[in-house]
Order: sequence, then C-alpha cells, then structure tokens
Amino acid sequence: MAGANGHDVVLAPAGRKGRADAVGRPCERLGVSRTLVREALVRLSQEGLVELRPNRGAVVARPSLEEGHHLFTTRLALERLVVETLSGRLSKGQEDELANHIAAEEAARAGNGSASIRLAGEFHSLLASMTGNATLIRYVNELVARSSLILALYGRPHSSECAVSEHREILAMLSAGETARAVHLMGHHLESITTRAVLPKDTNGDIRDVLASYAMAEGLG
Repeated sequence: MAGANGHDVVLAPAGRKGRADAVGRPCERLGVSRTLVREALVRLSQEGLVELRPNRGAVVARPSLEEGHHLFTTRLALERLVVETLSGRLSKGQEDELANHIAAEEAARAGNGSASIRLAGEFHSLLASMTGNATLIRYVNELVARSSLILALYGRPHSSECAVSEHREILAMLSAGETARAVHLMGHHLESITTRAVLPKDTNGDIRDVLASYAMAEGLG
C-alpha cells in the first residue's frame, strides 16, 4: 500500500472511530480476499495506525493523550537532530524537493483535512530521509504516523496555513545554515502542534469503513 493512501485511509473521518470487527465481514463488503484484508491490516498495524487484537479483530488505534504528549516530546528530540544534521548541508536538489513539497501542501489547503495532515507530516519524513541515517529515518517516520493519527483523533481543526508558513521558514533557515534559528523554529512548530491536542471523545466506528477506503485507494472498490 502506498504510504499516502494508507495514511489518508486512517486519517479520514470514517477511519478515526475504530470499532473492532472480524476480518470476514470486510471481505464480504469489499468483495476482496481475506488475504488482501489481512495484508492491509498488518501494514497499517506496522505503522501503529491499527491495532490487531486476538479474537477481537482489528480496531483503529486510539493512543491516549498522555501517550501523545510523550510521543511529541520524543519527536521533538529526534527532529532537532534532523535539523542539526541538515543545516547548511542541503543540496540544491534537496532544497527544490522540499520547496515542491511545501507547494503541494499549499495546494492541498482547500481540500480535505486528512490530506492536509498527511502532507504536513510527510514534510518531516522527507527531511529525515535526507539525513541518510536509516535509524533516525525509521523512528521519525513512525512518530510522524502516530502524531498524525493523534491529531486526526483528538486535535483541533488542522491549521494548514500555519503549517505551510512554518515549513517554509524552517526550509529557509536550513538553506541559510542558521542552525540555532532552525532548531528554534522546529521546536516552536512541534510545540504548536502539541497544543492542538484535546481530550479524546468516546467514539466508536467500524474497521470496515477503513478497509473500504483502503480498497478505493488501491483501485479495488
């Protein structure tokens, strides 16, 4: 499953609610094999977006608010390392790639919230990928996926305008080699994301809706 599709599926409103369900019924609803459904669930669970529960089926993951705060604290430390690694070292091609991604974020502002959240997260994953540090890349990617889920579940409305402008500022400081300023901007940016988290609501949903969206994204619906 493409990363973008997987994230959009779970971050979409239907996917945020997460009631457990057996594998069989999604197969019937989607008209696909059990193998494909299980594969989709395993891939989503590997990113921490779906929980597989023995004898209960699968549910969309619902991280606690406390877990969310711990996650963002850890993410801040890792992304500080990303910024320190990249500051003043971005190639022209990397700068262009980041600028193009920010342009895509800008274009998505008028669209649905899940795509906007996903693109905002992917900016951070893209930065991490440019460090060439496989361990750092893996952990940042995992934390970005979990952060996006927390914001989709518990967050106030996503401010894509703020995300775009802050990403643009971070890129400018990285390009200029202004490490201290870039670190400060990244810290402020992630802290502002954290403050959008609100107490979770007790909502229920259907994992079949998540898989239906997955099937549509994969061209199976």
